[in-house]
Amino acid sequence: MKRSMIATCLLMLGMVVAGPQNANAQDSFETVTGKAFDKALPKDFYLEGNAIPTEARNAALVKTPKGARVLFALIDTAGYSSQIKQKYIGMLINEGHLSLCGAAVEVGSYGFGLERPAPTSDADAKFHLYNQAGSEVVSCAAPKDSTIKIPKPLVVSVSKDGPTWLILGRYRLEIKP
Repeated sequence: MKRSMIATCLLMLGMVVAGPQNANAQDSFETVTGKAFDKALPKDFYLEGNAIPTEARNAALVKTPKGARVLFALIDTAGYSSQIKQKYIGMLINEGHLSLCGAAVEVGSYGFGLERPAPTSDADAKFHLYNQAGSEVVSCAAPKDSTIKIPKPLVVSVSKDGPTWLILGRYRLEIKP
């Protein structure tokens, strides 16, 4: 009887100690790689009547805390009209609830663009999110992060203890579930 009570107390203590870590992990995004990533990335992305190739090397797939997938990728607009080149640099496919730029991004697929200031400027860039028809749904400042030593075209930075960021070169946007 005494052993049973000790075992029960130890089990409860273990649950109390492990509980906060599990709760924290449930509130964070998770990076998805391998076959699941390969299956999710479309070869082409359709925007405003154009099937534009995606760039697998500049793509990221994450799962939200509730398990919905969110895919970000740059698109190759070479050979398309100047209007398309100026407007779009990437695409986003969202299967759940997401907040970007402090605004709700509903389930769906979107194109996005980034207006960068002059390379020598410390000014913020301007991020634009467009629906499939090309209408803007979200726009916000994308702060420049001068601490990024070697910028990559697209990265989704996932942290279990902090925010998740969409990083486009030296500019970043917080992603929230």
